[in-house]
Amino acid sequence: MLLNNGVAIARTSATTAGTAAALTATLGLAAASWVVAVRQMNGMDMGVATRLGSFAFFVALWVPMMAAMMLPGVAPAVLRTAHARGLRAVPLFVASYLAVWTLVGFAVYALYRPHGFFAAGALLIAAGVYELTPLKQHFRRRCRESLGSGFEYALCCVGSSIGLMLMLVALSVMSVTWMSVVAVLVLAQKLLPAKAAMDVPLALAIVGLGILIVIAPSSVPGLLPPMSYVIDGAPHVKPF
Repeated sequence: MLLNNGVAIARTSATTAGTAAALTATLGLAAASWVVAVRQMNGMDMGVATRLGSFAFFVALWVPMMAAMMLPGVAPAVLRTAHARGLRAVPLFVASYLAVWTLVGFAVYALYRPHGFFAAGALLIAAGVYELTPLKQHFRRRCRESLGSGFEYALCCVGSSIGLMLMLVALSVMSVTWMSVVAVLVLAQKLLPAKAAMDVPLALAIVGLGILIVIAPSSVPGLLPPMSYVIDGAPHVKPF
């Protein structure tokens, strides 16, 4: 009996140590990714006129951005994976999760263009409306509960967070400020249960910001790059 108890205690201790190590490594990677992303984004924020640079540069920036923004919210899934499958399963889970967000980055690069205020406002209105749809709630619930592969989990989380990411792309994909705001919202939605008292005001705030950008873009800071002017609702950078 004592031997069995000792083995059980040892196994419990090993499992606890493994899950703690997995959590520490995941959050440590997220913290390091914040440092890398912020350094790379320095001087890149041009509001709605932001350009993405070369494909290689953008991918090298997008991957640490996603690791910084998304990995803190993955912590509960990492703990479940470590507990159910062991510590060795965690790196594959995290890598496959980030691989899906990298594919999202490919789509962003292919579709993105520097845009005007009307396009930015329209994208924000669409993002806010999406927050209220049953599809969003389905993916959000799956993202909180799923324990499949990293790919399956990431697909659910993309469906849950795509509206918020659209908000970032519309305002300035290279803005550390908006990146931080969206990261906080993504984390809150992954960790907190869906409640209309919080979700509806957030969605309405996003829609309201979109409308404000359309009718009074100058009232929203950070939309215009320095040394710029507006022609037909679109920013243009002044030549030196």
